[in-house]
Amino acid sequence: MSKKLYVGNLPFSVTDDVLTDAFAEYGQVDSARVIMDQFSGRSKGFGFVEMSSDSEASEAVEKLNGADLGGRAIVVNEARPMAPRGEGRGDRGGDRGGGRGGNRGGRY
Repeated sequence: MSKKLYVGNLPFSVTDDVLTDAFAEYGQVDSARVIMDQFSGRSKGFGFVEMSSDSEASEAVEKLNGADLGGRAIVVNEARPMAPRGEGRGDRGGDRGGGRGGNRGGRY
């Protein structure tokens, strides 16, 4: 069973291939993806790597967490499941007030 890893603090120059090469030293990489901003096309500075086994993933975390990649100390740990949208983002509903401002009970 494959294990998904989170990789953070990536230099903006890192590509999927560079990420694959960095992790391939510790086992079979099923996939490696640097997350890109959809509007600018620039890296967001983090990505995900799927390793083919738990033992390979554990070794990669142990060896690469804090390691230098492109001049930056990367963060590597087991990926957590994505939280459902809206959860943990504060209250987004309700009346926001608005209006024309400056009208203090007078006539329009």
